[in-house]
Amino acid sequence: MKKYILPFIVTCSCIVACNQKDETKETAAATTTASSVALPYTAGYTTDFNNNVSDSDLLTVLNSYKYWEEGDMKALRTTMGDSMYTDMSDGYHFKGLADSIMPVWSKYRDSLSSVKITMDVWLKNHSLKDSTDYINVWYKEIDTFKNGKVDSANFEDDNAIKNGKIIWLSSHKQKLKKD
Repeated sequence: MKKYILPFIVTCSCIVACNQKDETKETAAATTTASSVALPYTAGYTTDFNNNVSDSDLLTVLNSYKYWEEGDMKALRTTMGDSMYTDMSDGYHFKGLADSIMPVWSKYRDSLSSVKITMDVWLKNHSLKDSTDYINVWYKEIDTFKNGKVDSANFEDDNAIKNGKIIWLSSHKQKLKKD
């Protein structure tokens, strides 16, 4: 009988502690939702996101950057859906079959002797509005052209994922100042 008392007390303590944590989470969520702060803007799309995006989708996106860095354009193509929509940092826009954008990207990648990418941050965002999954990445890229020119910049990219493939890419570039 005595050997069952300690496990019973520990179990009861855990149940009480877990219930208190759940109540705290519910109170915090209610406080966040019912904020009295008046914001100067209303989001045109949504601000209702969670991070319920699969790690395999994250892997697909990160692999796309690794394939670009390595110059493996065939592998890069495997990360994309049949159709792509892109908004690139240089103003280039594309909407169509992913196979049609590959020659454009291949030509640019062929002008480079090396690419070095350092990932800083990535976030998984699931839109509750329309169930779209996004992977946002912040990174530094150093491009060395075959003519010796070096270009380096910080980027923030938004990648939309559907059925395990990238279907939209929006890239934002901040050129790094030369010392």
